[in-house]
Amino acid sequence: MAARAARELPDGSYVNLGIGLPTLVPSFLPADVDVVLHSENGLLGVGPYPTDKEVDPDLINAGKETVTVLPGASFFDSALSFGMIRGGHIDVAVLGAMQVSARGDLANWMIPGKRVKGMGGAMDLIHGARRVIALTEHTAKDGAPKIVEECTLPLTGKACVHRVITDLGVLDPTPDGLVLVETAPGVTFEDIRQRTGAPVKDARPVVTREERQL
Repeated sequence: MAARAARELPDGSYVNLGIGLPTLVPSFLPADVDVVLHSENGLLGVGPYPTDKEVDPDLINAGKETVTVLPGASFFDSALSFGMIRGGHIDVAVLGAMQVSARGDLANWMIPGKRVKGMGGAMDLIHGARRVIALTEHTAKDGAPKIVEECTLPLTGKACVHRVITDLGVLDPTPDGLVLVETAPGVTFEDIRQRTGAPVKDARPVVTREERQL
């Protein structure tokens, strides 16, 4: 999933990564793609995770994980950081998701009845970033669909997700419903349809028998 999401990040883009799965994305960036990672707690130019010898407890990302910084990195307060987000200076935000609706509504900050640390910066990112990608497993631990017709969990935002990348495939929410872009290796359209809580249209190009043989 992280490797597939890495293919969505253009060279030279400014990117904010949510906690969880999105933090794995930089490990899969092609060598010829350079992105600048932004952390909403006040860091631009986030580097890879540190080795034991490199750990600096004062260098953390928004998920409270220790990180390194790259040459040219800058530090600032959270007010300026959110000014960057709200000012439209973040090209892509890759966020985790608890639910995504067929039209792109996102629920990713709380489950009622469970302890919540806070909503974080997601509510600003979904409106400030030029493109929002949801990176999540296709189903929850109990097998319930996470890609649904309507979100039942408290919303982070409405119609804000441009693309969903899961362990089964890639889907685009649209005003007319979900569109399947591609499936993961070994996954069929029927697999996607059965494990999605909303209708899915197959937008993949039709491959003829002759093309398949080539």
